[in-house]
Amino acid sequence: MNTGETFDVVVVGSGAAGAMTALRAAENGLSVLIIEKAHKFGGTSATSGGVMWIPNHGLGESNEDSREQVMDYLASVTSGPVNPEKLNAYVDQAPEMAYYLKASGVELIPAAWPDYFPDKPGARADRSVVCPTYDGRRLGDDRYSLMREQFNRFKLFNRYAMDLTETFSLMMQNKGWRRVAANVIRRYWMDRSTRKVSHRDRRFTQGAALIGAVYEQVFKRGVQLRMETKLEHLVIDAGGKVTGVEVSNFGRKYTITAQHGVVLGSGGFEWNQELRDRFYPVPGLTRYSSTPEDGNRGEGLIAAEKLGAATEHTGEGWWIPTMTLPMPKSSNFHEIHQAAFDVGRPWSVCVNRKGVRFVDEATGYDSFGQAMVQDQIATGANCPCWLVFDAKFRAKFSAGGLMPWAHTPEHKVPADWWDHYIFRADTIEALATKIKVPVDALRTTVSNMNGYAKTGVDPEFGRGSNIYDQFFGDPTVSPNPNLGPIDKAPFYAVPINNGDLGTKGGIKTDARARVIDLQGKPIAGLYAAGNASGNPFGDCYPGAGATIGPAMTFGYIAANDIAERAGNQLSGKQPS
Repeated sequence: MNTGETFDVVVVGSGAAGAMTALRAAENGLSVLIIEKAHKFGGTSATSGGVMWIPNHGLGESNEDSREQVMDYLASVTSGPVNPEKLNAYVDQAPEMAYYLKASGVELIPAAWPDYFPDKPGARADRSVVCPTYDGRRLGDDRYSLMREQFNRFKLFNRYAMDLTETFSLMMQNKGWRRVAANVIRRYWMDRSTRKVSHRDRRFTQGAALIGAVYEQVFKRGVQLRMETKLEHLVIDAGGKVTGVEVSNFGRKYTITAQHGVVLGSGGFEWNQELRDRFYPVPGLTRYSSTPEDGNRGEGLIAAEKLGAATEHTGEGWWIPTMTLPMPKSSNFHEIHQAAFDVGRPWSVCVNRKGVRFVDEATGYDSFGQAMVQDQIATGANCPCWLVFDAKFRAKFSAGGLMPWAHTPEHKVPADWWDHYIFRADTIEALATKIKVPVDALRTTVSNMNGYAKTGVDPEFGRGSNIYDQFFGDPTVSPNPNLGPIDKAPFYAVPINNGDLGTKGGIKTDARARVIDLQGKPIAGLYAAGNASGNPFGDCYPGAGATIGPAMTFGYIAANDIAERAGNQLSGKQPS
């Protein structure tokens, strides 16, 4: 059914890529509709850490970064096929996008977060950009509760919003952490007016802060947002140009015309097992993903492939170690918990199912996941691997969803968790038997780690030898903040899966975010950005925010290209 609705631009997906596309397109004078299949808007981005990797951004007091330094770094960390024109477009346009975002009313703050390969030429520790805490009520009470919430794992006691500074303070039990926790709780309950509206904390932090701030500007510019509206097919004319979308809403199907472009910002395919099996060398299961459950199923990719679109970089995800626990008060259902930084803390070690280490555990979470895949291919004994730790670790740090003693003492751990989700024993040998890892191998690995803890040097993988590792270590531990002896009973182990933050590859696009077909030509009227498309870095994850940074940048690029072509068409000129 054709309803007769027409917009200049239709954006599929309401995450960072879609939001930026809509914001910039509306700024350029185009009418815009965002369609979102979920009941909430904001996509995976709203549940994320909300970090954008924007090299040479020019924000803050320091402007020492340069294009040359950025390109040196990227040349040293990227491998495999990378489109140089697309990579150059990102490096050149990302600072411009950030400048536009700030000028539009979205506050941006550089974060002191090391690049993920800090020893490589050109690496820095100020390229990651975040948004400060945002007052969600500014969206209006009719929209405030309709934006996707952060996962419970990012909240204190599953309820109270925390920014990154508060999160790391509590995670590390830094001096004054109890006061930080008390302030977080006090703020929530003192906000009596919001408690009358919703249980949700009005303080939008991390990804919610970014998406909330951007959508405030999106709505101010008259963009329409339509939820519970799923992409079914892309509509093309006789010449093969994309002219609209067929969508469904609670079973009702209809067509919407897009005069100048359709932009696919619909996320990746991590929740589609068939596509995982098709593309990944070690597919893993959909439920190991840490993105919203059953959310990103590759609808944009599937629709684009039906028109002959090519794909790129589909063999990799944005990997992150995860672990599984039953949901509180509902043990028949499970939650996925990230363990990105837990695996590199002192008093612990990660081993494969042969009881052998396979990686610098404190490395970037994507590199950790790549090592899991490589070890699984080589040994068949990874995915999952095991995080093994002692009582000192248990007292201070989380292990995925298992919180430290101060939050979850032993007697509060549900009985059905023990020896099913979390394993505990009085000796390393008994623990090895429980988790069915060779006893001698695990004993040797732990003994070696205890020796490394004394010297501060890990001769196998160099754990704790660079500033990224140390950034997430424990500064009270010496001589190496990432190494501590695993020697205090009881001993614990939790299985670690190769989870993800989405997919690295997808629809192939060019430097203008145009979708490319199997013959290497753009499909007229069709664009893609974010995890629906292939990222500009190939198989690399250069720094915190390397997912959202390109998503927003290529959304910005797509909107500008559409506006330029719309202007050419209106003036009677043919676009190139």
